[in-house]
Amino acid sequence: MAFSMTHQIGSLAGAPVLSDSTSGESAATMSATAVWKSPAASLRCKVRRSDGTYADGLSPPLSPCRSPVLGGIRPDLSVACQAFATEAATATEEENEYGVGAKGKVEGTGVPVYVMMPLDSVTMGNGVNRKKAVNAAMAALKSAGVEGVMMDVWWGLVERDSPGNYNFGGYAELLEMAKRHGLKVQAVMSFHQCGGNVGDSCTIPLPKWVVEEIDKDSDLAYTDQWGRRNYEYISLGCDTLPVLKGRTPVQCYADFMRAFRDNFKHLLGDTIVEIQVGMGPAGELRYPSYPEQNGTWKFPGIGAFQCFDKYMLSSLKAAAEAQGKQEWGSTGPTDAGHYNNWPEDTQFFRKEGGGWDGPYGEFFLTWYSQMLLDHGERILSSAKSIFDNSGVKISVKVAGIHWHYGTRSHAPELTAGYYNTRFRDGYLPIAQMLARHGAIFNFTCIEMRDHEQPQDALCAPEKLVKQVALATKKAQVPLAGENALPRYDDYAHEQIIKASQLNVDDGNPDDTEMCAFTYLRMNQQLFQPDNWRKFVAFVKKMKEGKSTHKCWEQVEREAEHFVHVTQPLVQEAAVAL
Repeated sequence: MAFSMTHQIGSLAGAPVLSDSTSGESAATMSATAVWKSPAASLRCKVRRSDGTYADGLSPPLSPCRSPVLGGIRPDLSVACQAFATEAATATEEENEYGVGAKGKVEGTGVPVYVMMPLDSVTMGNGVNRKKAVNAAMAALKSAGVEGVMMDVWWGLVERDSPGNYNFGGYAELLEMAKRHGLKVQAVMSFHQCGGNVGDSCTIPLPKWVVEEIDKDSDLAYTDQWGRRNYEYISLGCDTLPVLKGRTPVQCYADFMRAFRDNFKHLLGDTIVEIQVGMGPAGELRYPSYPEQNGTWKFPGIGAFQCFDKYMLSSLKAAAEAQGKQEWGSTGPTDAGHYNNWPEDTQFFRKEGGGWDGPYGEFFLTWYSQMLLDHGERILSSAKSIFDNSGVKISVKVAGIHWHYGTRSHAPELTAGYYNTRFRDGYLPIAQMLARHGAIFNFTCIEMRDHEQPQDALCAPEKLVKQVALATKKAQVPLAGENALPRYDDYAHEQIIKASQLNVDDGNPDDTEMCAFTYLRMNQQLFQPDNWRKFVAFVKKMKEGKSTHKCWEQVEREAEHFVHVTQPLVQEAAVAL
């Protein structure tokens, strides 16, 4: 992957650094040249070519230039250059969005790291929130070798007031900022409500006019057996019905994506390299079976089926009649317990004689999961046609539901729409569906280890990640990852690195790795000195890939150069974010 050192390092120089020996209003400042050592007369560097070989040579002298971010004449940056030189690589003519050949990520070249931006990066007034801090954060991330950022493009902000009236104001500014820093962007088409899920730090409802329609017809919202409505995402039961002021929900999603494409056509394939298409709550392809809002669900509850609105029940009735089992079509399971039950507390999910393992259970779960797959097919078909030949990849996020994974029924996965049990692979059909559309399978909980979770809940995130990796390998779908919860420790970083290398087939190892990893999230904690130091080393290790022979300690030593370079920007980001 090619780097422009002048561009990356230039954005970091020129800011004064506070001396450690002074404090208060009279604290003296010194320039970066005062704390960096003078360069060796003939600095040698290694440059990795596109074929993976290395060439030794002398670093060319650098002429001073002005910093595009902080202003002023740059001081001597030879130490930073030395750190960057070991990472520099010659780009191929066909370099694509992940910095590799046109056919996809080159095997054995490491995993590019993206960083999620704050959920409220764009304000309700369509401006950029904490603009100065975000600018400093982007510059610091770029210097550390981060490939790009992920940003939520909220339906509830862009098309807030009236149908077909799109305001991308704040996003235009953010995207230009990312382009200026040389960062790639994963743009999430967020058709869900922000608020009510793990990590949601703000509330962004669906567009006002959509909420008005749900208020008129509450069956547009996902509904459980007790009549509780969920406003996080429109029920997929009405995907193809003109219930939103003459348009179907899928038409609304397609029109939104088309407007995004037309507004940012000049950035597609260059700055914007991926479109992650929202498919449900938290942007994930699933039902809102475990809503945290108002304390409805708490970990590790099994959740509840979400098929009791009139549109879903109408489909269920038709499916039952087609099977000649009309009595199965009047309602979903009513013996599947409550949100916070455990499998053995229920008749439907218990291991011995549970309804999930009988003829009715097989019928219902097949229908319920197929409805979710059909939902994905419809939206991906639109996304693929809209972004065809634009140079961007399409991706879909799937939730890492790892609790009660060790049981026979896998109840929490079933209520979420993943028909995965001890006797059935529920992730292969999803991977195959994504393969039909050339989409990336984006999976969460990559940072978790089995023994860190409550053992009585039979959590098994590592086994789940392995199952998903095997499914994507079989379906020949690229796999990308995210961490489900914020983690800044080396132990979690090491687990991410291990999982990203996809060493799932012990009998037939290869150079396959994840195509990308997205880190949760750009915030004050990330830029705390100790966390930042660990994060920089983590990014370098991810980019080294499974073919590297460097030890963790060596990478950390190299990362110290980046940490020093970014210190002023990191301080600014940590204070203001």
